[in-house]
Amino acid sequence: MEGRITPTYNKLVRDKIPAIIEQSGKTFKSRVLQREEYQHELIKKAKEELQEYIEAPTHQEAIEELADLLEVMQALAAVHGATPEQLEKVREEKARERGKFDDRVYLVETGEA
Repeated sequence: MEGRITPTYNKLVRDKIPAIIEQSGKTFKSRVLQREEYQHELIKKAKEELQEYIEAPTHQEAIEELADLLEVMQALAAVHGATPEQLEKVREEKARERGKFDDRVYLVETGEA
């Protein structure tokens, strides 16, 4: 068809997206990434999701973007050989040793005592 534009995405998508596209009656072209390329694309996806969180206009949309970011972080942890549980354990250890961000402490400067 003349004038018909086919969108090109060239980006990592969630596993069920091809089936969703197929169910909508559309066709698609995809491929499975090699490990190094997969890690690179996950990093790009993490940046994309973080930007979407920053720009989220409502609390609900912000929460949804944080959930997407968490999904990407868990996939990145898996690339590095860690499970979500192991990642959480490391987070808990760091929280125990260095604290969290609950107290909203903003360090302005340090000096010699």
